[in-house]
Amino acid sequence: MATAEGRAMTRLGWFFTTYFAALGVGLSMALHPMPRLIWNATASVPVGLYRLHPVGAPHVGDLIALHLPERDADMLARGGYLPLGVPLLKPVAAVGGQTVCRSGSHITIDGRATGDALPVDHRHRPLPVWQGCHRLGVRELFVMNTHEPRSLDGRYFGPLPVSSVIGRATPLWVGAGPASAASPSPSHTSEDY
Repeated sequence: MATAEGRAMTRLGWFFTTYFAALGVGLSMALHPMPRLIWNATASVPVGLYRLHPVGAPHVGDLIALHLPERDADMLARGGYLPLGVPLLKPVAAVGGQTVCRSGSHITIDGRATGDALPVDHRHRPLPVWQGCHRLGVRELFVMNTHEPRSLDGRYFGPLPVSSVIGRATPLWVGAGPASAASPSPSHTSEDY
């Protein structure tokens, strides 16, 4: 027959077993997060479903998901380009140590022409402007889709903190052509951006 002391030890044993098991699961989830998915409905990268992977230091050419700084995110939301809290998918065009310049509408990276900024969007609204040259620090990057001249990217935001990166994106499924009927309503996306 079990004594009160034996039952107390059993309860204490169960408590510690449960505590350490929960702690182990929590640490495992924090150190090895579950893969996340993101749907892109904008035309600046192919429309479709992307998987997000942890990224240490982004490299030029990586397709990343990022949250813009509050000022830029507010501008996108007010303009109807992207709701607050929805991440952007953009290619990394420059990283720490590289020099990014905007002179007028011309964008250069390390002295090479990479594209031009537009003065207005597809609805003839003025777009943000920054000017000058900036050598990126180790905690900065510059995103720009050099293959899509109408992409809303670093041409208008300038350099961004690496801390804004959520993860590296790889396509799981991308459709051909414009966004399908399953895409969010046009009030929350832009056919040009």
